[in-house]
Amino acid sequence: MLRCHTPPQCRPAPLGRRGLPRAAAEVVRCAARGSRRLPSLIVASSSSAEAAVTCGESLAERLRMGSLLEDGLSYKESFIVRCYEVGINKTATVETIANLLQEVGCNHAQSVGFSTDGFATTTTMRELGLIWVTNRMHIEIYKYPAWGDVVEIETWCQADGRIGTRRDWIIKDLASGEVIGRATSKWLMMNQSTRRLQRVSDEVRDEVFVHCPKTPRLAFPEENNGSLKNIPILTDPAQYSRLGLVPRRADLDMNQHVNNVTYIGWVLESIPQDIIDTHELQTITLDYRRECQHDDIVDSLTYVEEGEAKSSNGSAFAAPHPQEQCQFLHCLRFAGGGGELNRGRTVWRKLSR
Repeated sequence: MLRCHTPPQCRPAPLGRRGLPRAAAEVVRCAARGSRRLPSLIVASSSSAEAAVTCGESLAERLRMGSLLEDGLSYKESFIVRCYEVGINKTATVETIANLLQEVGCNHAQSVGFSTDGFATTTTMRELGLIWVTNRMHIEIYKYPAWGDVVEIETWCQADGRIGTRRDWIIKDLASGEVIGRATSKWLMMNQSTRRLQRVSDEVRDEVFVHCPKTPRLAFPEENNGSLKNIPILTDPAQYSRLGLVPRRADLDMNQHVNNVTYIGWVLESIPQDIIDTHELQTITLDYRRECQHDDIVDSLTYVEEGEAKSSNGSAFAAPHPQEQCQFLHCLRFAGGGGELNRGRTVWRKLSR
């Protein structure tokens, strides 16, 4: 009988907890503790990566600190908050959080075999020239991670009726295990050539939903949920505005339109400065209504939303006084009174000093 022996350099690196290569898992744990062992561990990880390249395994797959869970239906990945991802308070910005959500969603799709040529496109979608586009995004941050903190994000995808998909996330502080944020989103399918929305076909459903939980799993409860709350049409005059915003080349993504995270920054541009100085963003909900191209000019309009702010489970915040909690409605539109690009709602909590 012939016996096959795997050369030592081609054997997979030993796995630690959370399905990470043991060296990579130790890097995350040491980063969370502020350990000085990081340089030697990075060398160990680099050696494993070199062996991976020798054996034909993706270097990105080896170094990425994430993996599918045992049931194969959700995915977790850990990230260190870097200095260029924090704002004036030395904590991660909401744009950083949104970018990490997008990154872990794409890595989840790649881990189950979807294409790297687009955002989670399947074989049938590529044959038909179809892409996914964001329809709604809802993010709640209970505590912002600071520079050097390690966050763990879990994500999963599931059906959303016959016309799209839903992706949810749970964000944890890896050191404490505390849930520091949640998010949910809805996605529709678009023909990349005609830029028209298209119904999800049975072929695409079969390719996508085999990787989804068999029973609904939601980051937020459905009943009286802030993520589902309607955002009304806004009319002039706006109480606060920032006019003439122009997309940068760097704002365009691989689908040839302005990336959905850029809209978050545009919404925040028209928040009054005294709110920025005294509050932090707790919740943001965005409805994406039109594409924005590189040569469009955008106006950001903000209105105070009257009434008591609500939490995601429908209950009143502990401190609904306007000086403690502020709530705004937003509209992004083409400059000069053009059509709506985006509607939004934000809730802000008083900064603790």
